Amino acid sequence: MNKFLILVVAVVSLVLFGFFPAVSYYTANNPAYDSIVPLYKKPISQWPTPTIDAGVNWQEFESIKRDSNYFKTQDLPDVILGKMLFFDPKLSKSNQISCSTCHDPEMGWTDRRRVGLGHDHLQGARNTMSLFNIADRTSFFWDGRAESLEKQLREPIAAHNEMAMNLDSVVVKLNKIEGYKPLFKDAYGSEKITFDGIAKALASFQRTIKNQPSRFDKFIDGAHDALTEQEIYGMHIFRTKARCMNCHSGKNLTDESFHNIGLTYYKRKYEDLGRYEITKLPEDVGKFKTPGLRDLLITRPWMHNGLFDNLEGVVNMYNSGMHMIDPTAEQKKADGLYPVTDELLKPLNLTQEEKKALVAFLESLSGTTYKMRRPEFPVE
Repeated sequence: MNKFLILVVAVVSLVLFGFFPAVSYYTANNPAYDSIVPLYKKPISQWPTPTIDAGVNWQEFESIKRDSNYFKTQDLPDVILGKMLFFDPKLSKSNQISCSTCHDPEMGWTDRRRVGLGHDHLQGARNTMSLFNIADRTSFFWDGRAESLEKQLREPIAAHNEMAMNLDSVVVKLNKIEGYKPLFKDAYGSEKITFDGIAKALASFQRTIKNQPSRFDKFIDGAHDALTEQEIYGMHIFRTKARCMNCHSGKNLTDESFHNIGLTYYKRKYEDLGRYEITKLPEDVGKFKTPGLRDLLITRPWMHNGLFDNLEGVVNMYNSGMHMIDPTAEQKKADGLYPVTDELLKPLNLTQEEKKALVAFLESLSGTTYKMRRPEFPVE
């Protein structure tokens, strides 16, 4: 009898602490899922309408497919040249830093650092954005200050705390490398090396960088066993009670717009005024571009300042509503630049089960596994 009691206590303890299959069985058969999960095992056109605020321009989820032409595209002359340039540290002043130093394909085309680390080990001010699906972006940088990829890539090459290279000097340096001349001729019909040619090639290569499909995509396309019931329920919470689709919608789960989510750190350590530094409009203080959520597990840490790398913590943060540091009427009157958190953010009152399901869904968005090999550089 004593042995039986000991066994019962052991089993109950295992269940309580989550080490026993009964816990996952309970999760898989949670009554809260019964009325929700079947609604999503239908074509996406028949899914429940998401919770969207008036005036918000949103798009329905869209799956991505494997690019059947990917390897053919990689063999295009301008892409071959751009790939070579992207990985070549000779584009930097020190001959030690390449574009791939901060945008490493082994790290989701980021550097996994809080902020970038460049020339002379100088730190940048913001987190390195992933290059996934960069061809679909309508503006570039966290503050949107570049309207094209060709213009964007000039800044990290020239920045003193990144590659620290004079743009004219890049051209002079590459012209001394005989191996680059046939690559430019193949790409543009001339061995003449110009910075415009460098920029075009780099942009051509970067536009080939795309996410691979995840289980989320398979589910959208009708493989309804690709997501667990918990993940499907989490997707429902994402679309409704958590209000995520007000900013994260469409194929890449971003509205390509700018929002102040309450992380300006105004007049404190880590202060960053965001898009205001570009537009000088008071209403843009603290606004940053909405990042896409695909492959977010391999592109952490998150946010413009890279201060967050715990998904449960991020969900708890949004659950709070993020309006704790909004100015009073008197503060705003006295200081017109005092940032106000976006009205789209509101307290969510998510339950523990809803938060766990939401995290599970977000984790299902990661599916990229292909790692790009670095090329052999042209001989001098």
